[in-house]
Amino acid sequence: MDIRKLQRAIVDGLEDVKAQDIQVFNTEHLSPLFERVIMASGLSNRQTKALAASVRDAVRSHGFPVMRTEGEDNGEWIIVDCGAAVAHIMQPEIRRYYHLEEIWGGKSVKMKFGAVSKGLVKASAPDEAPAEPKQRAATKKPAAKYASRSAAPAPARKSAAAKAPGARKAPARKTAASAPVAKKAPARAAASTARAQAAKRAPAKKAAPSRKTPRA
Repeated sequence: MDIRKLQRAIVDGLEDVKAQDIQVFNTEHLSPLFERVIMASGLSNRQTKALAASVRDAVRSHGFPVMRTEGEDNGEWIIVDCGAAVAHIMQPEIRRYYHLEEIWGGKSVKMKFGAVSKGLVKASAPDEAPAEPKQRAATKKPAAKYASRSAAPAPARKSAAAKAPGARKAPARKTAASAPVAKKAPARAAASTARAQAAKRAPAKKAAPSRKTPRA
């Protein structure tokens, strides 16, 4: 039995259902019963059960046997025994409580996680091939035309009153500057008339009789 193919099959089954925190440990020096211990976390009972079913299907599709499965009734901690490798699928709280890494985590196995499945397009690959330079220039020309049209100023719209036939224009209002200015009388003439009127109103004064000097 090739242990590397078996552990790859188990990891692929876990990744198909989006398992979290997958770790693979070499346990050949700790137990003669199995060579690998694989741990993964599921967020709910439903996910842990789905992860266990996916691991079984992946292992059997690669031609490896599955001995037994324990813990599916509860779903908090499911063990899938694949002979030379054992998969522990636990919820995060159970995994933190038992912390099996202290027992089996002496030697970690380096693996490539998140491998792209066959037939799937990578996220970095473009969906369509880039257009030819001539096609790009052709696509840019209409946009330039529309841009020039939008940049040109729109003609001023005439009002409805101007368009109506026989419409007369209202006479312009005269401003204060255009109104005729009243002529002011000269200041000297006004002063002379005021004096003449005052002289008419005042009574004439009688001349005082002259005193005669006595003769010597």
